[in-house]
Amino acid sequence: MDPATAPLLANSDQDRREEEQQEPGSWVREFGTESKKLWKLAGPAILTAIFQYSLGALTQTFAGLVGEIELAAVSVENSVIAGLAFGVMLGMGSAMETLCGQAYGAGQVRMLGVYMQRSWLILLTTACLLVPIYVFSPPILEFFGETTDISQAAGAVLVIHAFFSWLLILKLGWGLTGAAITLNTSWWLVVIGQLVYIFVTKSDGAWSGFSWLAFADLWEFVKLSVASAVMLCLEFWYLMILVVITGRLENPLIPVDAISICMNIQGWDAMIAIGFNAAISVRISNELGAGNARTAKFAVVVVSVTSVAIGVVCTAVVIATRDYFPYLFTNSVAVAEETTKLAILLGLSVFVSGLQPVLSGVAVGAGWQRLVAYINIACYYIVGLPAGIVLGFTFGLGVMVRCQSFLA
Repeated sequence: MDPATAPLLANSDQDRREEEQQEPGSWVREFGTESKKLWKLAGPAILTAIFQYSLGALTQTFAGLVGEIELAAVSVENSVIAGLAFGVMLGMGSAMETLCGQAYGAGQVRMLGVYMQRSWLILLTTACLLVPIYVFSPPILEFFGETTDISQAAGAVLVIHAFFSWLLILKLGWGLTGAAITLNTSWWLVVIGQLVYIFVTKSDGAWSGFSWLAFADLWEFVKLSVASAVMLCLEFWYLMILVVITGRLENPLIPVDAISICMNIQGWDAMIAIGFNAAISVRISNELGAGNARTAKFAVVVVSVTSVAIGVVCTAVVIATRDYFPYLFTNSVAVAEETTKLAILLGLSVFVSGLQPVLSGVAVGAGWQRLVAYINIACYYIVGLPAGIVLGFTFGLGVMVRCQSFLA
């Protein structure tokens, strides 16, 4: 097993001596220094996350302006089918965050390229296994209780997305299909751009070309990847299950639309948290790789304080604009009114979800994915989901409980 795969968690005597010798006022200076390091990493990561999330969010926005069924269809596609695959793929690839960060901190820069190639092998295999879910999406959605209209519309978007959307957007001018092909092409451009950057710049020695080392010690990499995938899938699939359950409510079209708008808003806010997730993962893994446990701990304090402050601001904005933001996504008064009713709970959810991904980033940087997976099971599936089902269906609180379940 590579040396960089073992998380370095123990505090050292040197760390304790540094804590004892701190001068008055040095905490503030250290906080400022760490904040600069954090924002230097988080700023580009936040912009990248927002731009990438905007691809799907804008598609959903334009679909909502076309009609209620189109908004529901795109929401189900983005949240259920695409969300299922995205959670798996992101999780299987996140082992790189732990291993690359610790390797960089330990001065093993060349291993970054090797780890990336190992991740490619794992992700390509995983992607092949997920293809049937996309091909057979309509019957899968109907099996889980989505209405036939919504299931067929979402399935049509997916199939055309993969095979026929380019032809249809150019020759036949199908609006919803046009959104699908735009989204698909944009994602390919993102991938191509990142590959060009890696291959051309060589990433300061991190990329030295393809290597047979990518096949060495692959099983250890797979185990960490699976632990990461379980941790993230438990989070992504929870939101997916909420959409599916909402589709089983009486007259589900408006509730599905309302919850999709709330998830869209929460998604925009979550991109900030995901940027900090990436930043703190790098900071933690770098410092642990270099043996600086105290600095890693302090970075957790800084990112937590920063995330709470941003969460308060975002929550206030959501609540203050609750009568207006729904109309960015729909022309339906009924959908807008239903969304407005959820605004207070949405605001609280925005606050909590701003901190949760950051703490997950700490876990990834330290190699604690398995522990967080257990915590996610308890919070999401033992407490939040059963409570939401009972309150939503037994007590008739409906989509209000679906939104409240975000807080789990």
